Amino acid sequence: MKRRDFLKNTLIAVAGASIPLSALEMIDPRELFAAHPELRWVFLANTHKCVGCGFCVKACKVENDTPYDANVSRTWVERYVITKNGEIHIDSPKAARDGFISADIYKGQNPLALPEVDFAHGRIEKPSAHKGEFEKIREEDIAQAFFVPKLCNQCENPACVQVCPVGATYQAPDGVVLIDRDWCIGCGYCIMGCPYGVRFFHPVYKVAEKCNFCYHRISKGLKSACVTACPFGARQIGNIRDPNDPVTQSIMSERIGVLKDEYGTKPQVFYIGLNKEVR
Repeated sequence: MKRRDFLKNTLIAVAGASIPLSALEMIDPRELFAAHPELRWVFLANTHKCVGCGFCVKACKVENDTPYDANVSRTWVERYVITKNGEIHIDSPKAARDGFISADIYKGQNPLALPEVDFAHGRIEKPSAHKGEFEKIREEDIAQAFFVPKLCNQCENPACVQVCPVGATYQAPDGVVLIDRDWCIGCGYCIMGCPYGVRFFHPVYKVAEKCNFCYHRISKGLKSACVTACPFGARQIGNIRDPNDPVTQSIMSERIGVLKDEYGTKPQVFYIGLNKEVR
């Protein structure tokens, strides 16, 4: 029996015996790392500069071995169109991989929607792709329109780390939340626990997947793939512990916001020009 299957069967046996989760000793990965005060990776997205071209999504898929045509993505871009009557329209066709080729709003199933639970087969999966249609919105009816890049928020207090029963999701000393594919048993707790909907099952490896700031690149002094691919500087990554880092200086001097601050996860992806209507 493979180690992954053994762990999975063990968890099922524990659940069947009705042993409360509080009775299990959970290991916090942060306790396994020494202090690392000189480096903390953060991300800065500028909605004023994002044009929804989709280059970042393409680069991410290629760099991180996410099937190009799969209905999942580590990062995506949402388009917000707010009409004068107060209606909010949001779309992200194919995670904006191909940009927004139509000025009309796409009315299909959002490929980055919340995961669906298949209780019959014990699976948690993203909704499958469906054909959609475009809704015409007249230009004179638009009050505001903008694009919002989204990715894993690399939270200071990550809910996904707390709910992982086997330690496959853990936080590195520089703050980045990582996933060990060899340890992951595909239980889906982290996917359900993430309040930002950034996690999914990898269609090939069948384990939890998400953005990790291209950790294999930034740990070697390179920029993440999406940052490198963005032609307008809408995406930046830096070290918040370095006062001379341009990202740090922007965060400290500009009006910035984070997503869903009310959850207390302390997201480390900061936004310039974050509209209050962004979900």
